Amino acid sequence: MKAFGKILGLVLLGLLLVIVALGFALTHLFDPNDYKEEIRQIARDKAHIELTLNGDIGWSLFPWLGLELHEASVATLANPTQPFADLQMLGLSVRVIPLLRREVQMSDVRVEGLNLRLNRDKNGHGNWEDIGKAPASKTTANAPAPAEQPAPGDSTPAQKPAQPTRLDIDSLTVNNARVEYTDEQAGRQFTAESIQLSTGPIHDSTNIPVTLTAFLASNQPAVRVRTEVTGELRFERALQRYKFEDLKLSGEATGDPLQGKTVTFAAHGQLLLDKAANVAEWTGIKLSINQLRALGELKVNDLDKTPQLSGGMSIAQFDLAKFVDGVGQQLPAMAEGSLSKVELVTRIAATPTSAEFNSINLKIDDSTFSGRIAVEDFAKQSLRAQLKADTFNVDRYLPPKSAEADSSKAAREAEVSNTEANAMAGAGSTPLPSAPTQGAWSNDRLFPVERLGKLDLDADLTFGQLTLDKLPIQNAALKATGQGGLLTLENLRGDLYNGNFEVKGTLDVRQPMPQLNLQTRINRVPAEKIIESQGKNPPVKGLVTLNSAVTASGNSQKALIDSLNGTAGFVINDGVLLNANLEQQLCRGIATLNRKTLSGEPRGKDTPFEQLNGNLTFRSGVASNPDLKVRIPGMTVNGNGDIDLRVLGMDYRVGIIIEGDKSDMPDPACQVNERYVDVEWPLRCRGPLELGAKACRLDNEGLGKVAAKLAGDRLGDKLNEKIDEKLGDKVSPELKDALKGLFKR
Repeated sequence: MKAFGKILGLVLLGLLLVIVALGFALTHLFDPNDYKEEIRQIARDKAHIELTLNGDIGWSLFPWLGLELHEASVATLANPTQPFADLQMLGLSVRVIPLLRREVQMSDVRVEGLNLRLNRDKNGHGNWEDIGKAPASKTTANAPAPAEQPAPGDSTPAQKPAQPTRLDIDSLTVNNARVEYTDEQAGRQFTAESIQLSTGPIHDSTNIPVTLTAFLASNQPAVRVRTEVTGELRFERALQRYKFEDLKLSGEATGDPLQGKTVTFAAHGQLLLDKAANVAEWTGIKLSINQLRALGELKVNDLDKTPQLSGGMSIAQFDLAKFVDGVGQQLPAMAEGSLSKVELVTRIAATPTSAEFNSINLKIDDSTFSGRIAVEDFAKQSLRAQLKADTFNVDRYLPPKSAEADSSKAAREAEVSNTEANAMAGAGSTPLPSAPTQGAWSNDRLFPVERLGKLDLDADLTFGQLTLDKLPIQNAALKATGQGGLLTLENLRGDLYNGNFEVKGTLDVRQPMPQLNLQTRINRVPAEKIIESQGKNPPVKGLVTLNSAVTASGNSQKALIDSLNGTAGFVINDGVLLNANLEQQLCRGIATLNRKTLSGEPRGKDTPFEQLNGNLTFRSGVASNPDLKVRIPGMTVNGNGDIDLRVLGMDYRVGIIIEGDKSDMPDPACQVNERYVDVEWPLRCRGPLELGAKACRLDNEGLGKVAAKLAGDRLGDKLNEKIDEKLGDKVSPELKDALKGLFKR
């Protein structure tokens, strides 16, 4: 037995020596470069690729099966003269004995100068689709016979699933690689150049250090990116779990979209792909883009169905205006310092067709928003918003008026200023102001019709205080919807200077010309505050209550005003006509009839009133007001005229009636007597709307009619006295009254 063991040992030793000798002989006496054409033919027949070997082939057999290729290229059999890949050198070696156990133990794998070209032609066919495919004619000729189907009742033993091949690689190194993708249909090209990849030992279920650098570029738009990725890759193939731990991505980007600016970016975190559970995660996110800093986590479920994204994101306070400028973009013009302090915390939920931001805590400058924003369908632009804000100044973020609007406004203000100066200088004694001629409204495009026509909107917004057009609105609420080009303002309401207002309406952009329909209710809001907010001096004070329903069409302020139609009713209580002394105008008329001269030139003085009310009918931008009434202690004022909103001008005929207050007038020349009671004293008011009652003058034509009436009344009184004197008690009282009536006008 001992001798047998010795003999067996000698035999094994002899076999090993033979194997070593054969390996030496094969690797030293056999040169694979002599068989390049045979190797190319095998590649055609077995792998269905066109292999070109311009360099030498180096190899070893035992204990490493080594291969080293130089200057090689690969093409498809469909286009053998157009290689889709070439390389300068590929070097690898595999241990022979572990291959028998389905284990791949490799030494360092090195790839030098790999150049991979992927191309989709004008017909949409990609060259990679032909890799490994034989030409159609050859495929048909060599097609294997269909496999025989087992007869019913035959039992075939179930095959066990193949065990995964075990990988064991010392390292992988790729130097100076390049990948190019061209889409001839779209005219686009993407490249990754100067690719450098290095790894540590590659083993299943162990962390593999990875470092990757590359330059990425595209032509539409022209963008170039330098990027670097480091981390530890871990794959557990039996569990179908793949991790990238301690991911660090950093780099710089520049190009046409950035308008010559350079953007720096970085991202950290832990990546996980669990194919068995159909879950992907990115946890421990740290993201930075220029000065923007964000933290968060994201998770995607149902990878095999419709992916569902969920997670959270927190963006630290940053200057959004500077950030936008830093990425080569431009915000609309707004007030200095706007969007300088922005931060956000939110939960995120999304699918391939929708996105939702819940539990929002958004801070913009001095405002804080909370609530929800969602796009329920990207294709339909289905926007949903439910937000609450403590305070928000809309004016701060609106663009300034255009040059055309500023020019029009300046011309109009100059016209009004000159008219007002003349009116104040004469205190009502100057000629009647001329009607304004300068347009008051802009021709600038008002509504983005194309965008609004596609909008699917449902918004519900509330504000503790909302500043809009310089008006401080308390407890503001806005609810609006939009669908298919019809936008509906269901409600815009709020408290304003201890009063309140409410607006409803629609904007229809389905028509060639946008159609506007508005219903407005204002309740006891100070009129002077509204006017002052527009930068104008108010001609009137008082609490205004207004109800209106109007329609208009067009896409500019001017077009809407020019087409304005509808009705309105208004009341102003406990008010004052500023710098307008109607009593003085009345005094001037009485002095004229008394044939006396006022003792001094009056100065501007306010006229308080109890109520000013009337109704308006709008036709093509002109409001007719046939029933203006003003109640002043001791007097009633009636008016009838028009307000031309196109130029913000007015033209009224006003009558003042002394009801019975016959107290002393401020000037002896205009003392009231019994004959002047219940007489309507005429005024004419014409000029810019801003002047209010300062544009009113005594109507001389109407005053002549008053004088004629008073003269007739005086003659009648004298005739009646003569009838009483002559007839006395000679006739009956009925006949006497009949005779007096003959002389009444």
